[in-house]
Formats: sequence, C-alpha cells, structure tokens
Amino acid sequence: MIEKFKEAGIEISAEQEKQLSTLMEFMLEYNKNVNLTRITEYDEVVEKHYIDSILPLTMVDVPHGTFCADIGTGAGFPSLPMNIYRPDLKFTLIDSLGKRITYLDLACEKIGLKCKTIHARSEEAAKKPELREKFGFVTARAVAALNVLCEYCLPYVKVGGVFAALKGAEDECGVAEKAIEKLGGKIEKVIKYNLPCGDNRNLVIIRKIKETPASYPRAGGVIAKRPL
Repeated sequence: MIEKFKEAGIEISAEQEKQLSTLMEFMLEYNKNVNLTRITEYDEVVEKHYIDSILPLTMVDVPHGTFCADIGTGAGFPSLPMNIYRPDLKFTLIDSLGKRITYLDLACEKIGLKCKTIHARSEEAAKKPELREKFGFVTARAVAALNVLCEYCLPYVKVGGVFAALKGAEDECGVAEKAIEKLGGKIEKVIKYNLPCGDNRNLVIIRKIKETPASYPRAGGVIAKRPL
C-alpha cells in the first residue's frame, strides 16, 4: 500500500498503512451485512477510496488542528482516510442512516480515531447553533449536483473557511455559481487531476466569504426539486 500511495505522490507511514489495512478488513467484513460500498477489490479500495480521499489534502492548505466536517459521510469517505493521514484534524461525521453511524463508531474505535459522529439529515443538522458555521474545512464526496451539494454543505462552513467538493470529471461550476454566491461562498479554484487508475476528478475549492442566510438550507425535498 505504501508503494501505491507513493505512485500517487503521497507519503504514508507504516503505522498509517496498518490503520488503513485494518479499516479495509473491518469495512469489507461489515459490508457483508450492511451495505457500505460496492468497491471491494483491494486495488480499487486503495485507489478509489483511500487515495481519492487523501489527495485533496495535498492540494489545499488545511491548518493544524482545524475543525472539519464530512457531510453525508456514508462509509467514512473521505473523512476516515483524511483523519488517518492528518490525525491533527478534528472531524465530525454526519450521516442520515443510523446503521452507518454505528459502523463509523466501531470503525473509529478499531483504528484509534476520535471522530465525532452525528446521526441526522444534513439539512436539519445545519440549523443547529452548535454546528452551523463552526467548521474551517468541510468536505463531501457525493453524487449530488454541485449546486445541490453546496446548499447541504456551505451552512456548516465558518466565514473564512473552505468547502472542498470531491467531484467527478464533469465541470459543474458554471451551473452552481449563482447558488454558491447566494449561500455565502465563492469558487476559489478548481483542480483537475487523475487517480492512478486513470479516473478523472475535479476538486472544487469554495471559500466562505459571508454568512449563509438563515433561510438555507431548505427542506431536503425542496432542495432536490428546486435547486438554487
């Protein structure tokens, strides 16, 4: 695994390799009973889950000790590999499915991470004062369109902080620009890169420049039916 990471330009320690290997073993075993991932081959887990999750931290400056949130974290990507790579970061993982939260708690305990987990719909949790605009770095690796994803995620970002959206090959920034502005953000840069397997990626870095209006995020059904 260390060699595979090196090929992608990432240095990991033997201890980090051990944590990632333990996580993979635990995830694949748990996956037999709870649907966590369709990616189960060793090389694919390393590239499409681990390297894909960690590469953004080599492209954007996240200060030491930053409070981070992973919205709609699913099986813990990108947050768990990110936290293994940067144990100084303080992660909160938010997901709407209780079964996944149970898995994440067990996984964190197994690999020695101190992540906080929250079982909630992201649009509802974003209204809570203890979570709203409290994070310097927010991330999401999701299939939702960027304008939809931003309404779920930008309310968590404090002014001056960053939302890093891990996206596929398609450039969605033009469609999402108006929504991002309404939500208090500004596209700082878009980094195009490839995974070692050749898959194309876009990392969209959005800087929070003003507070998100209190009316956002709207209810989940409204966000999906009437994107900004």
